[in-house]
Amino acid sequence: MFKNMHEMEELLVIGNVWDVPSAKIAESVGFSVIGTSSAAIAKNLGKEDGENIRFEDLLSIVKAIAKSTELPLTVDLESGYGETPEIIAKNIMELVKIGVVGVNIEDSVVLDGERSLCDSALFGKILEKVRKYISEADLEIFINVRSDVFLLNVEDPLETSIERIDCYQQAGADGIFLPCISKQEDIRSVVDSTSLPINVMCLPGLPSFSELKTLGVKRISMGNFVHEAMLASLASTLASVKREQSFDTLFI
Repeated sequence: MFKNMHEMEELLVIGNVWDVPSAKIAESVGFSVIGTSSAAIAKNLGKEDGENIRFEDLLSIVKAIAKSTELPLTVDLESGYGETPEIIAKNIMELVKIGVVGVNIEDSVVLDGERSLCDSALFGKILEKVRKYISEADLEIFINVRSDVFLLNVEDPLETSIERIDCYQQAGADGIFLPCISKQEDIRSVVDSTSLPINVMCLPGLPSFSELKTLGVKRISMGNFVHEAMLASLASTLASVKREQSFDTLFI
């Protein structure tokens, strides 16, 4: 059961993927779980992150990934791809039907290219209703709530995050994801504030895996950084071909 993987002694490191080849590579090198990156998928479709693709397009890509691997798959659902709890729950149910075991859902939205936090009480009520609909359908899914307080660098991010975590835990969240949290003292305070497993994201200066484990972190993900590194490598390779007027760099 995917939820139990968050209770293991070892860190749960998510291999973030965006298509079938990346999923197969993550599986072949030994990852135990994979998760989609919404930003990477959007970029592959020529879009910016922030629900600028249709849910149907996301579902098609996720379905192909799910068919290509035996690994547990969790999906970045952004803000849920829906205006109401009913639609969000329906989208999650569609993902469960194709084998998805977890979703990330954000407490922020992107409007006209600008990301802003949702009201925590309102988001909590939406989450509570989504959880109710899923339970009534007798389906299981790990709901990892991504709270973007540190990402958006709001005032008093630690205190605000802890307040939101308490709200989301009461509303039925299974885990909490805090992108851009990186200071050890902040991470420890967040971990100590809740019984929910805490997920952090790779960043320059993030504590080592062993330090994160000591701090009580349960899950680490990569966001779109692996995809960006792959594109940078591609750019370097193509630039070398153009510069050297040779394909030798492709066969080194």
